[in-house]
Amino acid sequence: MDRSALADFLRRRRESLLPEDVGLPEGARRRAPGLRREEVASLAVISTDYYTRLEQQRGPQPSEQVLASLARALRLTGSERDYLFRMAGRNAPSPVAVAGHVAPALVRVLDRLSDTPALILSNLGETLLQNKMAEALFGDTSGYAGAARSEIYRWFTDPDARLRYPEDDRDRQSRAQVANLRAAYGAMGANSPAGVLVRKLQKESPEFAELWGRHEVAQRFADHKTLIHPELGPIEVDCQVLFTEDQSQALLVLTAPPHSDGYEKLQLLAVLGQERFAAEENSQGRPEPRAL
Repeated sequence: MDRSALADFLRRRRESLLPEDVGLPEGARRRAPGLRREEVASLAVISTDYYTRLEQQRGPQPSEQVLASLARALRLTGSERDYLFRMAGRNAPSPVAVAGHVAPALVRVLDRLSDTPALILSNLGETLLQNKMAEALFGDTSGYAGAARSEIYRWFTDPDARLRYPEDDRDRQSRAQVANLRAAYGAMGANSPAGVLVRKLQKESPEFAELWGRHEVAQRFADHKTLIHPELGPIEVDCQVLFTEDQSQALLVLTAPPHSDGYEKLQLLAVLGQERFAAEENSQGRPEPRAL
């Protein structure tokens, strides 16, 4: 672990960012350039004291989980992320783990979407990052591990995963999930994580196996759907998708026309989400760092 290089890199990256670069209000005039240490710590979901010790060359060796969180908070590119890991004495993430590194361009867009549900997904349906509105609508998906991180896997193996959709729309959603995975499989290959997921689902879900045999391939750029919220009931939304250049990640944004029933329910959802987040903060304190 190169403490000096790690500390200097963290400090310089922090000082190069403006609050608006990470979705924070500009606030009062700043005495020093860049973000404050407490702002980086908050974005990375670690304590300010822990982050400060890293910049002062006094901290313990960061875990891979903490480094991944710092890479997201500081909006690092892939090369910068790998450098951060190496200076911390860790191996650069493997190609499988790299899928969890969110494209900075998508994060910058997500940072500016606070009034409507938005989330960033991998091409395997893994939620890499979600705003508070999306968490209020879909629930917190950061606790899943292994194959269950994939929404596609949960759709075919966990009946509860379908409760957010009306019963008469579930067949269409099943076909769409398989078609999306087929597109990822074609791009990544049979020996990739996509291939592993396909083979696992073929063993565990006869429905998936039957749909997979149809060879339907698609990536959805837009959709109109109804989602069932446990407290607000049906919410009609329009979905728009923005892909990275390599199609490996996508930003999903859900909106509703002004003055529509769906729009009014999204406004209520924002209030519910803020109340729930405040209650969790008061009862649990600052959460521990976690990888998405």
